[in-house]
Amino acid sequence: MGRDGRGVRPGSSSTIVISFTYKGVECRERIQLPPTKPNLKQAELIRSEILLAIARGTFSYERAFPDSPRAAKFAEFKAESHLVSDYLEAWLERQKKLLKASTVDGYRKIICYHLIPKFGKKKLAEVTRTEFRTWLEGMDCSNKRLKNIQSVARKAFEDAVQDEPPLIEKNPLHGWTYAKKEGPKEEDDVDPFDQTEQAAIIAALPDQAANMIQFAFWTGLRTSELVALDWSDVDWLKGVVSIRRALTTTADAPEDTKTKSSRRDVKLNAPALDALQAQKAHTYLAGKEVFQNPRTRERWAGDLPIRVVWTRALKLAKVKYRKPYQTRHTFASMMLSAGEHPMWVARQMGHSNQTTTIRVYARWMPNADCEAGGKAVEKFAAGMRRLSVDSEPKIAEN
Repeated sequence: MGRDGRGVRPGSSSTIVISFTYKGVECRERIQLPPTKPNLKQAELIRSEILLAIARGTFSYERAFPDSPRAAKFAEFKAESHLVSDYLEAWLERQKKLLKASTVDGYRKIICYHLIPKFGKKKLAEVTRTEFRTWLEGMDCSNKRLKNIQSVARKAFEDAVQDEPPLIEKNPLHGWTYAKKEGPKEEDDVDPFDQTEQAAIIAALPDQAANMIQFAFWTGLRTSELVALDWSDVDWLKGVVSIRRALTTTADAPEDTKTKSSRRDVKLNAPALDALQAQKAHTYLAGKEVFQNPRTRERWAGDLPIRVVWTRALKLAKVKYRKPYQTRHTFASMMLSAGEHPMWVARQMGHSNQTTTIRVYARWMPNADCEAGGKAVEKFAAGMRRLSVDSEPKIAEN
């Protein structure tokens, strides 16, 4: 057992060997101390602390002897010997089987650009909420970005807790969210195209792209929904197009829509039908995708290639640049300012309820009718005696 049966002995001219029993196994570990009398006594104290921790059930082999080959063997949780980088990379790979490609790509960016550079070299069990908070406090980004980073990390840690056997004892981010104080938000980026701008853009686009953009202006579809459309999705008799799929740049093939409410039937108004009729000459006989990249004669590979054609068209049309997604905002603003019901607009756009529609596009609604309120008066106030401005109600005499 070592020095007079006290579990310590010289190991070499620069080390001392400590002996103890852990989980029924005789263990010997070296500590970097010359075997002098004072150091041997110090080693006895270290051994006593180890034995006390073992008795209390709080001993961690990894923390006591991080370089020992026995650390992984005795780790109560695998995370005591696994790096954050290794775990996150393996976790991200598993998400590919569970989530849409666009979601996985968002996770990948957060993991590769933020989490691994900061915590990658740490052991999974070493990450603490305090350290995570301090890191977030020093980041120069919006609360929305912070929320996304925390969400991915929280989910990854929670999966580590739920693994069989658990990789960590508890999730350091469970039930906690950090947010900075923010000033008033800038005005939103909703900037629809007016009628003149729409016409100029469509005139500057190649035929197939012009058909697609006109269709976008008058249906409010997301870009990812536009490029995933097949001719089988068009119901000519009912005058609707069924939205069941979306195609993003990160996906190899069309996937399910963004949300459950995004699965919808969109009414084809006259300009949208005109765009489809014009597009039939290009792709209808093939019976597959509705809209093609005019350069490749194949389905658009997500929204990035569209931006190349889109940007060039806006320059030719001398229209202030806005992202293609503004076609969706344009549809909503046109419908609401024309007096269409917000609930109908919400359904057309794939919002789960009209609250989102009203919140984003409310400023177009008051302009719907300068005589707003008049219809209710006409319908319900007929026959009511109208009091003059300067008259006062008379009290009936008894």
